[in-house]
Amino acid sequence: MVLEVNFALYLLDLIFLQVDPFVIKRSALGSADPIITGAIATVFGVIGFSVLINLFNAGIRKKLIDRVKLERIKKETGVWQKERMAAFRAKDSQKIVNLNKKSAYMNKLTMEMMQMNMRPMMITIIPMMLIFYFVLPHLFSYTVALSPISLNVIPGNFFQLTCSAEHVDGIICKHENEIYLWAWYFLTSISLSGIIMKITRTSIN
Repeated sequence: MVLEVNFALYLLDLIFLQVDPFVIKRSALGSADPIITGAIATVFGVIGFSVLINLFNAGIRKKLIDRVKLERIKKETGVWQKERMAAFRAKDSQKIVNLNKKSAYMNKLTMEMMQMNMRPMMITIIPMMLIFYFVLPHLFSYTVALSPISLNVIPGNFFQLTCSAEHVDGIICKHENEIYLWAWYFLTSISLSGIIMKITRTSIN
């Protein structure tokens, strides 16, 4: 799950926040005249899109991931890791040596499990990007809520979730700590993803 989130964050930073892949000159992915206005309507709109996208992702995962094989790999690697940790605690050098002989095989299984989990994400990231770039900015205003505190806690300023004081321009950011549309949608989507994956039994561990 952590790998999926970090990869999605990296793609958003690379594509949306740095370059304009479709050569569309639009200021900060915002809309001067959004179709949906108001905090309550925006809340339901963002939650609705987040649920739909996560259900779509869950459907893709169900189709592309062999759950029986995935569970077998998880069980096999889990048992090996527990036995290895127990051997280290007991300082059983002979057992450690025997278990280490399986390291290459276990690393292969772990890599296969990661590839199985990454494959559906590589497919679902495309519709996510299209919706993020073409749909959401026209439906909602660029800043959609006001946070009581700054949410810019990610190091390096790669992602600013709320408007900082120097970005208040009266057009996009009218007040300090306003939450950007992409940030609200992204945080909502992440929050709902675990619940939907649990309901649809498509959890990725």
